[in-house]
Amino acid sequence: MTDNTDATRATDTARTYYDTRDVDGFYAHAWGGEDIHVGMYTHEREDVATASRRTIDRVAAKAADALTPGRTVLDLGSGFGGAARALAQTYGCRVVALNISEVQNRRHRATNAARGLDGLIDVVTGSFNDIPAPDASFDVVWSQEALCHSGDRATTLREAARVLRPGGHLVFTDIMAAATTGEDELRPLMERLTAPDLATPAFYDAELRRLGLAEVEYEDLSAHMLTHYERLAGEVARENPELAGAVSADYVRGLRENIPLWVAACRSERIRWGIFHARRP
Repeated sequence: MTDNTDATRATDTARTYYDTRDVDGFYAHAWGGEDIHVGMYTHEREDVATASRRTIDRVAAKAADALTPGRTVLDLGSGFGGAARALAQTYGCRVVALNISEVQNRRHRATNAARGLDGLIDVVTGSFNDIPAPDASFDVVWSQEALCHSGDRATTLREAARVLRPGGHLVFTDIMAAATTGEDELRPLMERLTAPDLATPAFYDAELRRLGLAEVEYEDLSAHMLTHYERLAGEVARENPELAGAVSADYVRGLRENIPLWVAACRSERIRWGIFHARRP
């Protein structure tokens, strides 16, 4: 089991990572702007932002009966707030966006205000291993590619289940390791993310069931991850004045070395990606 020291270290590392100017610039100018998660693609040249929004729609469909005006969603690791805004604008639900990076949160709040959505979205700076909310507070707990930064995923899932109302939905995506992938194989990939390791789909499935959640399902969408990282590789390889103005030359060089490692890992099926969905009885 991961101890509290490891969990705290992972939280501090994630905060430092996302607060860095280079990282903030990369996600804002190469990854899709509002959404910093894997997209679902209809063709290999589709732009990242469009594919990323399609992922939000696919995840939302899992919990559609609870995404209505008056219902409340907790978005764990909300990043720049693309999903929170999509949910609030499309469904009229309220969203509490919990995120460790104050740099991202400032951008999130400013965009919400500019679009007139700040009345539906409350951006909170904090850790998803200690959710600042009472038991049974939310109709949906949502997360996209954030749990990979948790130093104690069992605690993160326990906290998510704790704040769910009876009948509520837990829906999340994450980048995961294939069952046969060793930690040494992942270490070169994870250096950019400064994340400790990756969970496996089997780990998440077992933890959700151990917590007593019902209707546990996993939709494997790993094929889209290959397209996504191929698109990112193309973005960082080309001359991009916006990206060059937002990040350092050293960071761009590092991206050009690291992103192809992710492409290779996707092709060899060493990493997985998909949507988990479960309900609290």
